[in-house]
Amino acid sequence: MSRKKNFNAGPAALPLPALERARDELLDFANSGMSVMEHSHRGKEYEAVHDEALALLRELLAVPATHEILFVQGGASQLFAQLPMNLVQKGQTADYVVTGAWGEKALSEAKVATAMLGGAVRVACTTGTGEGKEKSYVRVPRPDEVKADPAAAYVHVTSNETIHGVEYAVDPSRPFPSPGGAPLVADMSSDFLWRPFDVSRFGLVYAGAQKNIGPSGVVVVIVSKELVERGRKDIPKIFQLRTPAENKSLYNTPPTFGIYMIRNVLAWLKGLGGLSAMEARNRKKAARLYGAIDANPGFYRCPVEKESRSVMNVVFRLPSEQDEERFVAEAKKLGMVGLKGHRSVGGIRVSTYNAVEPEWVDALVDFMGAFAKRG
Repeated sequence: MSRKKNFNAGPAALPLPALERARDELLDFANSGMSVMEHSHRGKEYEAVHDEALALLRELLAVPATHEILFVQGGASQLFAQLPMNLVQKGQTADYVVTGAWGEKALSEAKVATAMLGGAVRVACTTGTGEGKEKSYVRVPRPDEVKADPAAAYVHVTSNETIHGVEYAVDPSRPFPSPGGAPLVADMSSDFLWRPFDVSRFGLVYAGAQKNIGPSGVVVVIVSKELVERGRKDIPKIFQLRTPAENKSLYNTPPTFGIYMIRNVLAWLKGLGGLSAMEARNRKKAARLYGAIDANPGFYRCPVEKESRSVMNVVFRLPSEQDEERFVAEAKKLGMVGLKGHRSVGGIRVSTYNAVEPEWVDALVDFMGAFAKRG
């Protein structure tokens, strides 16, 4: 079988060694005579996998003892509502910094959730320009633009906007905002584990697995114990963050195969040298792509300001939509898939997550050069 060069934005490419390990263990896990999918989540065979995945996350990210690591379900979209349900008390306000489509969605859900429970939300900063279909996001804010309320329940950011190709802290001039004493909360769904970061700076980080961690169906949450303890108790138990925290994410049946695959991916990541090695690899891939775009300014155009250009999702335009359609079709014939931009913005999007091999990017860059010459 010839595997595709997979540039999909999510569900996305998984490391081949992690898939091969799953293949080899699929029918008989740990000499148990059963697949890992058939094991009880209360049994020792699965629990060993669960514990290893948690331990690898804590090791790779140097997660301090002040923070819990949780596996939850419902996708990051469920967390958009679940977070304010837990963290915004009656009469409180949560601050949101909006830099793209996913920040907008998080804000929209928070408005509904807080209104039900007597709270509110406030936009501390937005970098959007235009209205409706013409609205665009091309950067994250400068530090001085974010006016966070120190009394806010939390300040929410989206670390990487998958659709718009905008990311925090890829350039020193665009760091994560200072929350002014309020807890900093980040949706890191599309750039989790591509580099090290200081977990202690964040009150809570959450990330859907299907982009850079594993298959769809699992959300990784890293949350300070203080925020867990502060959380509301007048919401259903299944939505309280303290429930998975008090039960090692085994209160009810977790997505066991998804967590097993996360374990495989984390083991692969550790074997490659951890997050510092992965950051160097990812920055080289992104530099190759942006170099190819900037080398042909009359044909390729990246709308994102250079200080905010995402390392995980490289977006660009061609002279016409017809050129873009032809680009996607010809690349597909060469085994390169997932290059069509999101339907809301169009263009081309190249997702360069951890599992995307540098050789795939090299092949794409060669194709881009040849395609531009043909015009």
